[in-house]
Amino acid sequence: MGSLNLPELVVIDLNKEGLKPGSSSWASACKDIRQALENHGCFIALYDKISPQLHKSIFQAADQLFALPTEVKVQNINEKPYHGYVGQMPIVPLHEGLGIDYATTLEGAQSFTKLMWPHGNDFFCETAMSYAKTVAEIEKIAVRMLFESYGVQKHTDSHAEATTYLLRFLKYRAPEEGESNNAFPSHTDKSFFTVLHQNHISGLEVRARNGKWINVVFPPSSFVVMAGDACQAWSNNRVLSPNHKVTLEKNGKETRYTMAQFSFLSKMVEVPEELVDDQNPLQFKPFAHVDLLKFYATDHGRRSQNILKEFCGV
Repeated sequence: MGSLNLPELVVIDLNKEGLKPGSSSWASACKDIRQALENHGCFIALYDKISPQLHKSIFQAADQLFALPTEVKVQNINEKPYHGYVGQMPIVPLHEGLGIDYATTLEGAQSFTKLMWPHGNDFFCETAMSYAKTVAEIEKIAVRMLFESYGVQKHTDSHAEATTYLLRFLKYRAPEEGESNNAFPSHTDKSFFTVLHQNHISGLEVRARNGKWINVVFPPSSFVVMAGDACQAWSNNRVLSPNHKVTLEKNGKETRYTMAQFSFLSKMVEVPEELVDDQNPLQFKPFAHVDLLKFYATDHGRRSQNILKEFCGV
């Protein structure tokens, strides 16, 4: 554990024996996670609760999903922006994505599965929900450690109770000859946290606070835990919501699959009073998380160079 020099990200081993609240290794990990989120906006989590079989199954499930006809996939509609089907877009021709809202619940997994496979697909439904629930545990650990490092652990339970999860299946096909290898443009996430898990094809790049772009290498059994704009606002601008993008190898032949699980809050996002003082005056007004998504979905929001300041800045 501990900081690694750029260009690598900080690696936190969540499998470490004795990593329990109150232990010295827990306190050390809390400090490391906070520093990583403040400097890079993300860290790599080693977590072996996703078994090799579940890892294999979730990408088999992704294969099944993306093999469906486009007219079926486009039925993945959600009134919340960026929660449903994205694809067939000239600006990002290599990318396609679908989302399961409330992915850790049986109702969420079943309703999405029934929409895609009216006659049912138990393998997909069970795999997706099992994966989502396991990855949610990584997010909960990250939240608890970050809150403890800032001395606001009393808010952890109410935060967890208000958290819902969106699981997105993301596909980036290999570029054809003469086609750009820019698979997805630079952006920040609007979530509180995002937990990313990929197949064997890399491509994720993250811009650290110092402006350097980091090519992310995923070790085995690893996940990238990334702060979103809501986390940056909640932390009163201490945590970085990093710009990130996907760039594929120009001559690559294989498809990149990524599982991205986003956490959202059903309660107001607001800065804890403990994070406001004379040296750190309040920078953001409280807001409903879904309203941040709606603002980003407008032309003005998409063009904004500082979305938090424009949306909820004091």
